[in-house]
Amino acid sequence: MNPHFGGNTSLLRTAFVVLTIAATASSAQVPDPIAKLQADAVATRQSDWGYWGPNPDTYSSWKTHSNRLIPVYTFGTDLRSVSGERSLYRDAAAIEKLYGYLPDNTLNPKAEYFDQTDVFRLQEQAVESGKKRVILFVFDGMDWEITRAAAIAKLGKAAYREGRGKGLHFQDYRGAETDFGYCVTSPHNDGTSVNVDKQTVTNPDGKVRGGYDPELGGDAPWKPHDDPDYLTGKSKKTKHAYTDSASSATSLTSGIKTYNAAMNVDSMGREATPIARTLQDQGFAVGVVTSVPISHATPGCAYASNVHRNDYQDLTRDLIGQPSIYHPGGLPGVDVLIGGGWGIDLDKDPAQGKNYVPGNRYIAPDDLAAIDAQNGGKYVVAQRKSGVAGAEALRAGVQAAKANRQRLFGFFGAQGGHLPFRTADGNYDPVVSYGTPEPAKAEVYSEADLHESVKLSEMAIAAIDVLDSRSERWWLMVESGDVDWANHSNNIDNSIGAVFSGDDAFAAVVNWIEQNGGWDETALILTADHGHYFNLVRPEALISNSPLISNSND
Repeated sequence: MNPHFGGNTSLLRTAFVVLTIAATASSAQVPDPIAKLQADAVATRQSDWGYWGPNPDTYSSWKTHSNRLIPVYTFGTDLRSVSGERSLYRDAAAIEKLYGYLPDNTLNPKAEYFDQTDVFRLQEQAVESGKKRVILFVFDGMDWEITRAAAIAKLGKAAYREGRGKGLHFQDYRGAETDFGYCVTSPHNDGTSVNVDKQTVTNPDGKVRGGYDPELGGDAPWKPHDDPDYLTGKSKKTKHAYTDSASSATSLTSGIKTYNAAMNVDSMGREATPIARTLQDQGFAVGVVTSVPISHATPGCAYASNVHRNDYQDLTRDLIGQPSIYHPGGLPGVDVLIGGGWGIDLDKDPAQGKNYVPGNRYIAPDDLAAIDAQNGGKYVVAQRKSGVAGAEALRAGVQAAKANRQRLFGFFGAQGGHLPFRTADGNYDPVVSYGTPEPAKAEVYSEADLHESVKLSEMAIAAIDVLDSRSERWWLMVESGDVDWANHSNNIDNSIGAVFSGDDAFAAVVNWIEQNGGWDETALILTADHGHYFNLVRPEALISNSPLISNSND
């Protein structure tokens, strides 16, 4: 065990007798304790240990994002320049400059929190201070409540009720200067309409403006909120929009507030340059890694621009240096792109506009052929192949890219294009998610799905190996995107498992850093792009030897 990680990292597990209920009929595996909690809650639509949304009387009353404050953890740098007395939320003029207007009830002279756009500035400051390696690590959809749930499950006890907490690698690591804080994620607006074929915005102000009211939402992530409907944008007192992953990722990478669905463009549709492209112009190698499709909102915003997040093929064209609708002359492209989306083919996809090419939804067949080094392109292509271990395919791609001084494109995925969902017990055997009106069937993975797949930790290290071979200065985004997918499904088992996958990737990255020059020239910022609305009522339920679980079959 790395000596810089503190605490007990083992998770006690208890075997259970199979309980046959309708909600688990679609899943052939014996559920572990947390899987059983999930399955029972879906079957009964109630739970006394936790619930999703503003209504405690039902297990699921909200299946999308919220306006919660979001944790930020830094390593090799700190938050002093943006938090506390330097929070822009203490200054009306600074708030108005950020949003373009002064949101209702958003000024807070005592704000300790900062804004999500400050994460962009922290990356800039890291480079200005001499850092040669900058890593933006995004757990998509992981708010404080989900982090705590995962920490309890891993640690085997409810060890904290506020603050940074402990139990996960990124909470416990002390091998570098580290800091903890939390930020506002609200967008410029929600409800903006666009024309994807013309790449124009048709109603720049949208329908609902952003902002954050600490009296209603709480002035810290663990503080109670006075109005349960505020976080969903439905309060009768103050209405503020909650962000989507495109707007929030634009804040993280380009440092601006924009409308929901915008990819590195402002509220008028004008381009904002992401930090990866700025650093690339300065000689940095740049890379993107994700557990979900390669041009989804968060990984796409690492480099690409578009008026709408669903224009996947064009976003990928930006990422891989091919002519796109927003950049007809093409961008240089990233040095490394590894993610999901493999095997997802569609004949039509109207959301992508008139230039959609039938075939893979995320990368057009001719674009994939054009970038392949075997055809004279710039990228070694490592993708899922029948009978070939995913880790082996990726490793071979890394070796070829390094040997030939070429870029790397890794393309994997199972159902939905994402990597197989890891569950809280460390296996890959999900149970049912909450559906409307019927439970959503659990994903079932074949032996091939698991054998031919890769782990986020493997993808992250592969990217670093190639980036570091191309330049001593590099920038990397790592996204644990399946946390968000699990939370949209109101599936606590998948959510905890996804946090564990991301946490393992963080540990792998930290191990690489310690073995390759340490933290003097490295800064890592770990955060989420937004939260959801899980509420943990009885933390002991997530402990495998808890009486609540042990007696649940009585």
